[in-house]
Amino acid sequence: MPSSARPADVPASGWEAVVDSIGPKVHALRRERGLTLQQLAHLADVSTATVHKVERSDMVPTVTTLLKLATALDAPIRHFVETGDTGSLHTRFAGADTTALTPDDPATRLRGVATRVEPGAETAGRRPGETLLLVLDGTVELQAGDARYTVAGGEALHVRSATGVRGTNPGDAPADVVWVTIAEG
Repeated sequence: MPSSARPADVPASGWEAVVDSIGPKVHALRRERGLTLQQLAHLADVSTATVHKVERSDMVPTVTTLLKLATALDAPIRHFVETGDTGSLHTRFAGADTTALTPDDPATRLRGVATRVEPGAETAGRRPGETLLLVLDGTVELQAGDARYTVAGGEALHVRSATGVRGTNPGDAPADVVWVTIAEG
């Protein structure tokens, strides 16, 4: 049922809250990625009208459509169906264990995350704005836009990014990394 079918003074609960949050999450990630409705529709192989209706919560996407959108937005499907933070997306890849250092408060622009990245694994912070990365131990190779960096234990890196920062651990030992991001305001 679209969120507009429920009276404004009746709060969403249970599954309704999850369904109501899908559209705004798709919209927010599309904007963070700098994509138009048409570009996202093309990447996801769905119609522009479908993306528009999903974002406005005028339709609930099928599982297949949601999987296509999640893949096109480079986000785990759980981001769209879990309650909680909608502003920051620190993705957890196989071999990367992430712990939040700050509360999941969509009203704040500052986020802190600690990540242990196993050898060969990837991690990413997808929150356009400024990122301060501190590698406590190990080595991480990072990509922010077209720029590439190698940051070793005890070193820090500050980057501005419109698309977030992606990192890999090229070493033989785990890398411990602290990410602090300030979203574009």
